[in-house]
Amino acid sequence: MIDTHCHIDDEVFLPELDAVVARQREAGVEAILVPGVNKSSLQSVPEVCGKYPGYLYPALGLHPEDVGADWQDVLADTRMKIDEMGVFPASETGVIAIGEIGLDYHWSTEYKDAQHEAFREQLQWAMDLDLPVMVHARDAAEDTLRIVKECYTEAQRQGKRLRGVMHCYSGSREIADEYLKMGWLLGVGGVITFKNCRLAEMLCPTDGKKQPVPLSSLVLETDAPYMAPVPHRGKPNESRYMTYVAARLAEAYGTTEKAVIEATNRAAKALFGVK
Repeated sequence: MIDTHCHIDDEVFLPELDAVVARQREAGVEAILVPGVNKSSLQSVPEVCGKYPGYLYPALGLHPEDVGADWQDVLADTRMKIDEMGVFPASETGVIAIGEIGLDYHWSTEYKDAQHEAFREQLQWAMDLDLPVMVHARDAAEDTLRIVKECYTEAQRQGKRLRGVMHCYSGSREIADEYLKMGWLLGVGGVITFKNCRLAEMLCPTDGKKQPVPLSSLVLETDAPYMAPVPHRGKPNESRYMTYVAARLAEAYGTTEKAVIEATNRAAKALFGVK
């Protein structure tokens, strides 16, 4: 299994980081991608990933919830750090993606315009550096899709690529299809195991009106320490709990857990270049 989105640099994990990493390895987790979210991440993500090169892979970006009055300064620092670290795989310990970036109107829209500017700037970085992106969208599905599509078109005009994964996707099938048309992937995590979640049915409809989203368009993720799946809901999440996500997907698609893991691993390796 490959965890394409895990905040293993969180203070929840740091006191026993060696033991945490050992548990994931023993459970069959092959690699973990670690996104940055704010200025503090510029230190914590490279530091944690540097302890386990070739297993923990760093990403850097400014999360929309962290876009505030100083957002331009934080972006400048983030880009400076990316340039310092280099880009994977040219740099073995370089940045593997731009993320976690996107739009979030859930708690506040005070910096809505700034979120748009920060999002567009970081998408341009991805285009210039030929890196994938990890995109967060909450209560902002239409604006997120619009900006991604505009930047995707601009990337094509420039002869560049814009590719990525919609982190913790829980939107409509119609919007999902728009991302799939661009070759983007959907990140699936613990939420798919929640009692009232309809994500499995959206991905693999049983009414015959839509074809299933191909497993090759999905990647596994945790968002750990958040969003732990049933039966661990309410407790700190870990990458090894992706087995519950794979099992739920296998049930929905009428296949085996092994087939789900193999398909999502291939998708993750193709997008991020994970070894």
